[in-house]
Amino acid sequence: MGPHPAVAAIRLAVRRALHDILTDLNRHSRTPGERAFGHAGVRVVRPVGDIPEQTPNERPPSPLVLVACSGGADSMALASALAFEAPKLGIRAGGITVDHGLQPGSDLRAEEVVLRLRELGLDPVESITVTVGRDGGPEAAARDARYGALDAALERHNGAAVLLGHTRDDQAETVLLGLARGSGIRSLSGMAAVSGAGGRYRRPFLQLDRQTARKACLVQALPVWDDPHNADPAYTRSRLRHEGLPALEKALGKGVVEALARTAQLSRDDADALDTWASQAEASVRDAAGLLECAKLYALPPAVRRRILRRAAIEAGAPAGSLFARHIEEVDRLITGWRGQGAINLPGKVVAQRQGGRLVIRQG
Repeated sequence: MGPHPAVAAIRLAVRRALHDILTDLNRHSRTPGERAFGHAGVRVVRPVGDIPEQTPNERPPSPLVLVACSGGADSMALASALAFEAPKLGIRAGGITVDHGLQPGSDLRAEEVVLRLRELGLDPVESITVTVGRDGGPEAAARDARYGALDAALERHNGAAVLLGHTRDDQAETVLLGLARGSGIRSLSGMAAVSGAGGRYRRPFLQLDRQTARKACLVQALPVWDDPHNADPAYTRSRLRHEGLPALEKALGKGVVEALARTAQLSRDDADALDTWASQAEASVRDAAGLLECAKLYALPPAVRRRILRRAAIEAGAPAGSLFARHIEEVDRLITGWRGQGAINLPGKVVAQRQGGRLVIRQG
């Protein structure tokens, strides 16, 4: 008799992700740790396991894949599947838990997660305490601190990739949040199955719902921790999860989550194609000095033109996370509806203005 269907589903998803990681490593013929260091605000508090040293006569160590685990059902299910599947493929499996320090007893919770990961057979296992800033609001600041810690851990352990436990439900929530911001098709594309520098982040569960992960933990008797922030109405995503999505399903019927996740994939395909077009077209709209020519920009489709404008603003120093659609629309009017208006101020003290038929975007 085989494993429970929920357990089989999570293992299959992880097996596919690991196969993809191995394929990418072989394709690029690189060692797993060829990346740059440097992340502030991270303090290691509980390292477990050492990086094996290699002598000239030894074979290189097997690739290491880490799982980011909060102790919740999604990430515990992911950790259990990684522990089961990785040895079959000759992959070492480790785990990282991040203590954001935002709740009383968070350090004790992190220690418990470390013990659970070690019991699954993961090694190395590490708990990392981070300092959460304030930029972009509490949710964005915590996310930035978490990814900084994961990046640093991946470098420190010479790892190939980090698995994240985002599910189809998380994807649906992300799409709705992007829709509410009115940020365009890229926001509607949600989270990518593969992201980060060198494809370091993998999300195997984007096609699985949250209940499958929870059921897999239940049948395997895996203890899970439910983050009280996930039920706190002070957080936008929590309100969306417990009020917004249920209201949509009540009004539109079941299948909203699946439809939103499908929208994310379709939007991602379109956004990727437009990004490629914009990248190829950018050189043709710059003059010999590298300045953007307004007439040539005007001839491009709006979706392509605005991508070029956004990229130019970011290259000039505008923070990508603070650059919204309304900013790019204002810059776009310097090309499509210019009537002598002055400079446009962008985040990061970047200024865009039209000068002699050229669009100049630079630090003010």
